[in-house]
Amino acid sequence: MAILLIVPAHAVTPGEKLPDPAMEARARAITSELRCLVCQNQSVDDSDASLAKDLRVLVREKLKDGLSDAEVKEYVHSRYGDFVLLRPPLKLGTILLWTAPFLALLAGAATVWSASRRRRAAPPGSAELTAEERARLAALGLSEQRGRDPAE
Repeated sequence: MAILLIVPAHAVTPGEKLPDPAMEARARAITSELRCLVCQNQSVDDSDASLAKDLRVLVREKLKDGLSDAEVKEYVHSRYGDFVLLRPPLKLGTILLWTAPFLALLAGAATVWSASRRRRAAPPGSAELTAEERARLAALGLSEQRGRDPAE
């Protein structure tokens, strides 16, 4: 029963649907590739926002006018820019968007590698005491060797 609840919900209302199933399928395919400008992490097809509804209606109107799928996407893209596309094109303005996950992965790997090298380079307890620290130990009646690892 719980698995059935995981099925993605579509926000398309019955009043928005086109009577032709083939044209409706085309509209759904197009709106699933467009980003909701309000929600930003959902497609227009999945969003309940009023702007997403307007975009769904706009896509269906353009399809009724006889535009191809590519022409409809280009029309929406020309009005709203690269941000409206869930998969923006790879170009100079979007290069950081496409490379950010890889850069974050490299930065994390470099941090882990650097920390492991530092840990191996300085074994615990190898730091020498300063003269002041030795004097404080002597004042407490402790020797510098006390508390060190017996294997040293």
